[in-house]
Formats: sequence, C-alpha cells, structure tokens
Amino acid sequence: MEDFGAQQDPQEMNIEIDEDTAEGTYANLVMVSHTPEEFVIDFIRMVPGVPKAKVKHRVLVTPSHAKRILAALEENVERYENAHGEIDPPDHPDRPMNFGGGVGEA
Repeated sequence: MEDFGAQQDPQEMNIEIDEDTAEGTYANLVMVSHTPEEFVIDFIRMVPGVPKAKVKHRVLVTPSHAKRILAALEENVERYENAHGEIDPPDHPDRPMNFGGGVGEA
C-alpha cells in the first residue's frame, strides 16, 4: 500500500491508497445529476460498437464538495494547458449528459 502522507505539511491529510485503487479505472464519459442534498457523479465506460455503456463508478458528494471539485478541476486544467497547450474541444458534444434523475451536466 502506498502512503502519500510521508513528510507532509502538518495541515495536510495523510492519505493511503491500495494497489488496486491506484491502478484506476478508465472512463470516457461522465454524467452528473443532483438532488437538493447531493451530487451524483457517474463515471462510465463506452465501448465502440456496444450499444450499452457501463457505469464503472458512482460517487456521491455534497453540493459544497462538488463546488470544491469543480474548482480543483478548473485549476488543474489551467495548469495542464499552461504546460501542454490548450485542450481540444470534446470529440462528441452530442453525447447525452444525463440519463434521468435530475438535471445534470458533464
């Protein structure tokens, strides 16, 4: 198990990640929906030629945490673009952004 908390600032969290989780899961579509109490973020893998896509992971967060995730993504996209150039627009802007439950955007 990796320990990403070694020699950190005292105000930072000590976070551990097991090997299976560290490998990650590929997703090429994200759908977001919400209720008044939570945001639901579905990470989906679509395979060409397969009519059904599969939700690989679902993450539920509070509205305030969703806003912190948005800020972290914006900051990291800006850092990425500063280092590697502007990210091209989405390949498939016509893909569905939600599939029921609440209004969502991805």
